[in-house]
Amino acid sequence: MLRQSFTMGMATRHMAVKPQLVIGNKNYSSWSLRAWFLLREADIDFDENRISLDTAGTAAQIAEFTQAGRVPVLLLDEVTVWDTLAIAETAAERWPDKNLWPGDADARAHARSISAEMHSGFGALRAGMPMNCRAMGRKVSLPDELTQDVDRVIAIWSECHRRYGADEGWLFGDFCIADAMYAPVVLRFRTYGINLPESAGFYPRRLLQSTAMQEWLASAESEIEVLEREETGR
Repeated sequence: MLRQSFTMGMATRHMAVKPQLVIGNKNYSSWSLRAWFLLREADIDFDENRISLDTAGTAAQIAEFTQAGRVPVLLLDEVTVWDTLAIAETAAERWPDKNLWPGDADARAHARSISAEMHSGFGALRAGMPMNCRAMGRKVSLPDELTQDVDRVIAIWSECHRRYGADEGWLFGDFCIADAMYAPVVLRFRTYGINLPESAGFYPRRLLQSTAMQEWLASAESEIEVLEREETGR
């Protein structure tokens, strides 16, 4: 009986440990934004640990949490989860009441597909339009590869609006992981002045109205670090 009580007490303390999310600069770190925005918009309580990127001590600081060498990292009790999509899937399992994937199986498959596409693709978009929350009105050239990426994003948003979104704005009607995966693209399009057709504009408008997104943008605005390699399109 004593052993059972001790075990139950340990489990209670274990559950009481708040998750910790390790992120990079809010102005520049698009993958950090995805994980942070997912948890914040879903109202999952966590502690934030911000590491300034591209400094002499960055690698050592990240190595305290993961040998992968990158942020974000989610610390759950004694479990370490790295990579944004892995964090998203883990959050969906740990907090099933948050409904982080669509309930309908077909919509869920679609949401997973476009999330994985963002995770593994859009290299020209990442290289040609780095996320820079503070910058507005930047102009960049649009070579064919970058134009193709932009057009593909617009097609994805338009299709989601047509099939699921109505006028609420989120890609699948209610907020889900796919919305977090495409959040940095909204900010990229905002920075570099990409014009969107009406069918692709519902989701960006909804995202920018989010209290969580406004919190992120305010924090990014207050940062003082400047990463020259990310300052594209002066």
